[in-house]
Amino acid sequence: QAQRRQEVSEDELDLPDEPLELIVAPSEAGWRLDAFLAQHLSDYSRVHLRRAITAGAARVDEYGAKPSYRLRAGQRVRFVLPELPREAPRPENIPLEILFQDDWLAAVNKPPGMVVHPARGHWSGTLASAVQYHLGTLSTAGGPTRPGIVHRLDRDTSGVILVARHDQAHARLAAQFESRSIQKEYYALVSGRPRLDRDMIDEPIGMHPQHREKMAIRRGEAAREAQSFYEVQERFDGFAAMRILPKTGRTHQIRVHLHHIGCPVLCDRQYGGRAQITRGEIRRDPSNQEVLLDRQALHARKISLTHPGSGEPLTIEAPLPADISAVVAELRLYRRLG
Repeated sequence: QAQRRQEVSEDELDLPDEPLELIVAPSEAGWRLDAFLAQHLSDYSRVHLRRAITAGAARVDEYGAKPSYRLRAGQRVRFVLPELPREAPRPENIPLEILFQDDWLAAVNKPPGMVVHPARGHWSGTLASAVQYHLGTLSTAGGPTRPGIVHRLDRDTSGVILVARHDQAHARLAAQFESRSIQKEYYALVSGRPRLDRDMIDEPIGMHPQHREKMAIRRGEAAREAQSFYEVQERFDGFAAMRILPKTGRTHQIRVHLHHIGCPVLCDRQYGGRAQITRGEIRRDPSNQEVLLDRQALHARKISLTHPGSGEPLTIEAPLPADISAVVAELRLYRRLG
């Protein structure tokens, strides 16, 4: 528990050890079992899920099933993810954009599709492995599987993330996160039309009552306070570009809050109901099926903090990635209002 307190849980969700139970919806009838689980467990690779199913981790209506099993509406699927090995991640020569580094900390521009540290289904190819290769010795305060990791981002959220070079830096950065003195700014493309140009979303968040891999607006003991300030930067026909300043750091906070106001993050599989957007959809040309974006359009654009060594203010920015920039360019050409 002491190690867990050293790490600030931002956006990633660690699934519980007990079996996950899911009911097959009518719209999911006929799906393969591995495809069904991949849809509901988007943080885990389909290859890993298929191996786990083959090893006996899944049961359909209390019976074992193969990855290719075709589901029927109303069936109950129980699935247990295998335990994560406890050894530290190995350094891997993975390309990494380093935005800032000195003897105290580094800041990297995490690409979409990269898990921050080893988790079930993602034992290699993580940010933790990449920073070990490029930066060498890192803090150990987060435990053996989280070298240097002070805070986290979702696998499909891109942008700036801090890495502590040693334990003293880790402790001082963690204290700033705990006191909420670090300011984070996100860029999001959303579906829908925000009613207000700017507002504070103040809604508590807790585990979803039916889907254990999701979060939801909750009340009572099951919830924790959560606030997200947003400002609309550009409006388009059916879409908007938004600047988000979260005041708290709950799991999936921005995604849950924007879904709550009717403007889910574009291409958010879990909360937005869609997985991709094509060039033709923006241009209203059904013949053009080129996919522009196939992950949630959420980017950690800027972080402002007090340098843990010098005590001076430090702001680090990460440029928008190519996939989000491509969607913005199309929206400006074909969906601009006025």
